[in-house]
Amino acid sequence: MRAAPRSRKLVVASGNPGKLAEYQILAAGHALELELLANFSAISEFPEDAPTFGENAVGKALYYSRYSPEPVFADDSGLVVPALDGAPGVLSARYAGMGASSEQRNTKLLAAMQGKQGGERTAYFVCVIALAQHGRCVAVVSDKVDGEILEQPCGVGGFGYDPIFYFPPLHKSLAEVSAEQKNEHSHRGKAFRRLMHLLE
Repeated sequence: MRAAPRSRKLVVASGNPGKLAEYQILAAGHALELELLANFSAISEFPEDAPTFGENAVGKALYYSRYSPEPVFADDSGLVVPALDGAPGVLSARYAGMGASSEQRNTKLLAAMQGKQGGERTAYFVCVIALAQHGRCVAVVSDKVDGEILEQPCGVGGFGYDPIFYFPPLHKSLAEVSAEQKNEHSHRGKAFRRLMHLLE
């Protein structure tokens, strides 16, 4: 009889229980045990000021791996609109200023998109995940989801830019799809499945 695979522990470089829960759903059925980084709030915050998602993810994973004996993974993600020279990009969470709401960020983006038609409204979400242990990067994976920027918000689910991001395969905004559909198609879900595949 074949023994069940031994569970592997990974630490999320975050103090956000919501992010942990999201990754735990994605890890369901896999031999992975996920937990938040202990005493995260007591550690000086890593400055995510690099110009690319990859540099931010790797830097964050390396930095927080110094505070855990277990492998630590960190992600950086955001929305990229080629017609806006890649904005909001790495500034997605701060696009309308520090402390701005998702609604304020969406309003600013829709204003910037005024007058843009057809292919000019193409956009994609990207997620980069880096895994590090003892100050050494051991894996970097990424993935994306392609779509378009709507002319007005649609749907009440999701978060961030989801209400204005139209996903053609499902003919809905990401704020209108179910949690299961989002996990299947989202940039974060696809990137994390790449990481799990590497680990297995």
